[in-house]
Amino acid sequence: MRHLIRGLLAAPLLLGALLLGQPASAQDTIKIGYIDPLSGAFAQQGDASLQHFAYLIDLINAQGGAMGKKLEIVPYDSKLQPAEALIALNRIIDQNIPFVMQCAGSNIAAALIDGVSKHNARNPDHRILYLNCGALASDLTNEKCDFWHFRFDANTGQRAATLVRALPKNVTSVYLLNQDYLFGQTLQKETKEQLALLRPDVKVVGEELIPLGKVKDFSSYIEKIRDSKAQVLITGNWGPDLNLMLKAAVDSGLPIEFYTYLSHVVGAPTATGAAGENRLHTVVEFHPNVPNEEGNAAGEAFVANWRKNHNFDLFQMNNYVMLKMLAAAIDKAQSTDPLKVALALEGIKTTDVMGKDYMMRKDDHQLMEPLYVAKFTRDVKYDSENTGLGWKTIGKSDAASLVQPTTCKMKRPAGAG
Repeated sequence: MRHLIRGLLAAPLLLGALLLGQPASAQDTIKIGYIDPLSGAFAQQGDASLQHFAYLIDLINAQGGAMGKKLEIVPYDSKLQPAEALIALNRIIDQNIPFVMQCAGSNIAAALIDGVSKHNARNPDHRILYLNCGALASDLTNEKCDFWHFRFDANTGQRAATLVRALPKNVTSVYLLNQDYLFGQTLQKETKEQLALLRPDVKVVGEELIPLGKVKDFSSYIEKIRDSKAQVLITGNWGPDLNLMLKAAVDSGLPIEFYTYLSHVVGAPTATGAAGENRLHTVVEFHPNVPNEEGNAAGEAFVANWRKNHNFDLFQMNNYVMLKMLAAAIDKAQSTDPLKVALALEGIKTTDVMGKDYMMRKDDHQLMEPLYVAKFTRDVKYDSENTGLGWKTIGKSDAASLVQPTTCKMKRPAGAG
């Protein structure tokens, strides 16, 4: 599939049609430009997200789409570089696509927030709305908040609170390792804040930030962690930085528990394999064993249908919610005009396939959603990536319990009230 993507990046409308089964020239579709890494070191995550969206958008379109039209995703490659993402944004604007969506990289998100805001200020008759489906640094809906940006995923502060609450009572020492860019820096800071607030008995015995996507040999970092005598490694690493780190830890026999923010993403279960059994943990929006644990038939059907044609897991229930909220907002506005849709999104509430509650807060455009902490174990119905191990819930937070204060002072455009 990656070969197909790379070969067609020069023709993104055709790529969207091939991936999502919609004719690119169709006038009865509502297009969403999608910017994420589709080449380079982090392409595995972009490829997986495209497959997720193909499945999820079919569900939304089967429910009626928006204004009787089908939604269509048109992919563009960010290469996980802000400059490339802004080039893609300009292409989306030139195609008169009213919505842009991006999931990977808070540094990319910061650039897009600024780019969309400046474009909309200069072009009030040709605006665009930014749907953030996974760039998680809390600053993006605090100090950097913007009217034209909506985040459809829990932020780093909400995730840190969920993880810290799940730490076993006998844990008294942790080591923090994160990537040295906006997401990792924020996560490092907020994990320490949540530890001080919720678990003041836990000591941070070491912390380090690594260059994003640059480290190929993690052995020196693993030895620092070993020397610290930490009981738990807490990390927000993702992509190859997580997979290589986990493999190095496993190969060295590092005797430690892993509490991560993203070890459920594609590739990480394979990287740890049997060595992660009962000691690898993750914070996640959803995992395939939740419906079975909770006896939810609709959720079981959602998982079973996905697994018929895929050998990796779908975790992003928030992306289903995002598309559902967008369709509902377009229906309410009876328009794809970004201002009208943004106003309809503010305060909107909905449920996921399992009936769980979600709400988009008006004050900062931050989604309130449930989160789970899951353990990698054999005692599950569904395994991950054919490892024989899968995810089992050990802790969870509902949306209401994750409402946190915001420092957002949003400037609203004329006509937005």
